[in-house]
Amino acid sequence: MTEVPVTDVPVIDVNVYLSQWPFRRLPLDDTPRLVAKLRERGVTQAWAGSFEALLHEDLGSVNTRLAEECRTHGGERLLPMGSVNPVLPDWEEQLRRCHEDLGMQGIRLHPNFHGYGLQSPACIELLEQATARGMLVQIAVQLEDPRTQHPLMQVPAVDVSPLTSLLAENPQLQELRLILLNSQRSVRLPLLGELAQKGKVFVDIATQEGVGGVEKLIQSVPVERILFGSFSPFFYFEAAELKLRESPLGGALRRAIASDNAAPLVARIHSTPPPN
Repeated sequence: MTEVPVTDVPVIDVNVYLSQWPFRRLPLDDTPRLVAKLRERGVTQAWAGSFEALLHEDLGSVNTRLAEECRTHGGERLLPMGSVNPVLPDWEEQLRRCHEDLGMQGIRLHPNFHGYGLQSPACIELLEQATARGMLVQIAVQLEDPRTQHPLMQVPAVDVSPLTSLLAENPQLQELRLILLNSQRSVRLPLLGELAQKGKVFVDIATQEGVGGVEKLIQSVPVERILFGSFSPFFYFEAAELKLRESPLGGALRRAIASDNAAPLVARIHSTPPPN
């Protein structure tokens, strides 16, 4: 008998990955099976990046495959988030292709795997251009616990502290919609709260741990800046569901986190035309 989802409202999952994790096989790393699980759990839309973007050098091909995989197996249920690496010489063309050719709503960045800091001039330029295009920007702060990383692939968490000054001092980033994924293991809650106050910064709940974890997160980060993210299939989807169930949240707060906070971000992008 199929278990009933704990959320009694539609869910927008902002943190899903397609393809295979480079270091081991994961349950549901086959797109049709992952989509079936998301549908079963009441997910109406999932924002999907690609694990291939971590180590593949040809990100253009990665993004094309991601877009096709989403169209073929997800329809409107899967929203592709392309990857752009500002260290590479063709990153501006890759950003253009993501937006104009592939129709992507946003991008997902992996600064720690790609070897740059958020304070680097190239990264700042990328954030500015994405903002000008009206695109969402997601930053994957950490993907794997350092204790289980391959000994030859020790990848530190992204240092998000430069964002405090970037968001406060750069007028071109005032309209940036930024989502920090998997941030709570490495970023202290007071800093997340400060970032949420400085700009349009959101966080997901995938790595929020502890009893009453979501309730504790709300004490530091405004509830309207908190999004549902499962980090499937690296994490079991049901773990994110449980976070909403075990914290004493009312129906309005649960719905806000499950879908209401994320929905306007996509709606705004759909109405933003490409720049001339």
